[in-house]
Amino acid sequence: MLILQVLTQYGKLSLNRPFSYAYSGSKKVGPRFRVSVPFNNRPIMGFVISISETTKSLDELEKLNGYRLNEVIDVIDQEPLLSDELMDLASSCAEYYMSPLINVLQSMLPKSLSPRLSSLKGPKIAYEKWVSILSNDETGCSDKQIEVLRLVSKNKEVLRKEAGSISVVETLIRKGKLRVFLKEKTRYVIPEEEREVPHEMSNDQRKAFEDILGSKQNVVLLEGVTGSGKTEVYLRLSEYYLNQRKNVLMLVPEISLTPIMVEYFSRRFGSIVAILHSGLTQGQKYDEYRRIARGEARVVVGARSAVFAPLSDIGLIVIDEEHVESYKQESAPYYHAREVAIMRGEKIGAKVVLGSATPSFETRARAGRGVYGIAKLENRINDLGLPETSIIDLREKGVFSKKSRIFSQVLIDKIQEKLEKKEQIILLINRRGYSSYVACRTCGHAFVCPNCGGNLSYHNEDGLLKCHHCDYVVSYPTRCPKCGSQSIGRIGFGTEKIMKEVETIFPEAKAIRVDSDVGKISGNADKALLAFRKGEADILVGTQMIAKGHDFPNVTLVGDVLADIGLNLPSYRASERTFELITQVVGRAGRAEKEGEAIIQTYNPGHYAIVFGADQNYEGFYRREMQMRKISKYPPYSYLLLISFISKNETRANEAALIFKEDLLKMELEATSIIGPSSPYYSLLGDLKKKTLLIKFREREEIVKIVASMTQKRSGRGGVDIDVEVDPLDY
Repeated sequence: MLILQVLTQYGKLSLNRPFSYAYSGSKKVGPRFRVSVPFNNRPIMGFVISISETTKSLDELEKLNGYRLNEVIDVIDQEPLLSDELMDLASSCAEYYMSPLINVLQSMLPKSLSPRLSSLKGPKIAYEKWVSILSNDETGCSDKQIEVLRLVSKNKEVLRKEAGSISVVETLIRKGKLRVFLKEKTRYVIPEEEREVPHEMSNDQRKAFEDILGSKQNVVLLEGVTGSGKTEVYLRLSEYYLNQRKNVLMLVPEISLTPIMVEYFSRRFGSIVAILHSGLTQGQKYDEYRRIARGEARVVVGARSAVFAPLSDIGLIVIDEEHVESYKQESAPYYHAREVAIMRGEKIGAKVVLGSATPSFETRARAGRGVYGIAKLENRINDLGLPETSIIDLREKGVFSKKSRIFSQVLIDKIQEKLEKKEQIILLINRRGYSSYVACRTCGHAFVCPNCGGNLSYHNEDGLLKCHHCDYVVSYPTRCPKCGSQSIGRIGFGTEKIMKEVETIFPEAKAIRVDSDVGKISGNADKALLAFRKGEADILVGTQMIAKGHDFPNVTLVGDVLADIGLNLPSYRASERTFELITQVVGRAGRAEKEGEAIIQTYNPGHYAIVFGADQNYEGFYRREMQMRKISKYPPYSYLLLISFISKNETRANEAALIFKEDLLKMELEATSIIGPSSPYYSLLGDLKKKTLLIKFREREEIVKIVASMTQKRSGRGGVDIDVEVDPLDY
């Protein structure tokens, strides 16, 4: 009999330990297998961590241990789900992010292979029926049967449904002329691209390429202005490592950027490229995951979760636009793909390249201290100039035209000028929907999400109020639930309202919108971006999805409709985000022969993030913002931990947080400060209330051990669950 140490599917800190189960079945089982086990009188999914053998019976074990072991219901897998390398990575991630290991494993694996009970309903291998020749003897066959036989013989193998009449094919199978067999069906095929010869590298690109390969550090920052040709450097590095019989992992921050990056790599490397991101169906993702695991792909392109791709012999990991926050997962285990990539690269000796025009402060600071190597691309390709940028102060009298309360007269005139020249325009507003805030004009009641506490936004397209944080949806109200008034006001604007404004002011122009609402239908965002790239539209309206990584040669004007939209958010990164977004979107203009222009509209024209962003002055912004970070003790001058206390009873959550804080303060930890308890911006979790503590500290090892021990012991007690987020981007 075998004794299995099994993690349950429940990702709670209080259950973050293996449970023992007995197994005496005939199926093969071992570490990294999934098993169905009873837990709390119900069947759940478990993940085997280790096994041991015993000659004792269950009765003998019960007498010895004082309790009776439950038995495994079934073994799910026929082979281990993860390689030694990936299992080691999972353990390191769980330790670093202070997360239950099962949460990391559930993030690593596609739905069909995940250690969750729901995975049993996930897509499995899809098969198609094919036919091939058993005998070419045409004796006794009708003309139709001979036609089918010759067709199959000529092609060796033919899909059964394409071989001809079903009845004719069935007759030939019965006669022993054809055999039918199953072949795995591929549910996703990357479109074939015409292969291209590598472009000649510029002097800047060649130097960056050589600097990266020659760097003593495994991690290298590739800092390059927008339009400087970072992608070609990625491709050349990939070619180098592929020639060394090593494989390549290429990460991009947004799903919308994946198709164009796949296209670049497919043109260069053909069918050895695979793709992994959440935009694929579960069946497609399952197929691609297995194709990678079988070694049929040598280059994997994908978004955040692709950092866990089952790719072996990795020589190069590239994180494009490494500063983008979508690399951080917003739910447990709260991992950051950049940090996991660095962790993975260090373990296997792979080179890790972090590319950005506006590096995150953590990355830039480490490069400045020599922890990371650094390579630079300081000029645009073909020495093209950066766009000429104007800041429009929306506070000035007469700045708006009579046609609009959103677009300044300057922006309207520039859009008209570009349309007359048959050039393209990008308009950015980093907020989707029609109106960002809905409230009663009579009593001031604000409509907020009952699940998380965030503001509800009005969407004109379907007439609904939506939460952009947790996707809660409710019908648009006809009356105020507080005072009964029918005077409901809509405040602010998003991409939908910008689209309506464009269509009203420029009826002759063709405009398309790209945001996460459009992207909800698989392929819609890709189609819209491709149409714009082909010149089938004049104006592209969108959120940050359109601000980075795209190359539109005919775009000569970018308008940032409200640049200061994120400056007042409760985050120490508000200025950094604003600067990055301005820099990135301005960089979309003038990337070919035609000169580019950018119009930045703002109610805060003197803010340093906007001024430096307009000038594309990263160094100036970095120095100024680092002063602010040093004073306030935020990263990269300290580490952060965000501890959430979650309960149906708000008072209990607050008391648990206070006790936790008091116990930490008693330890008099050096260079450590604690903020809270406080209510976060999103203070609800369904019917649960949330209180948080933010811990700033300098010495990571000591505080992590203490907090990990405290949370493990206290989570779940008194009706209060504890959730820990390492390196939070918001609080």
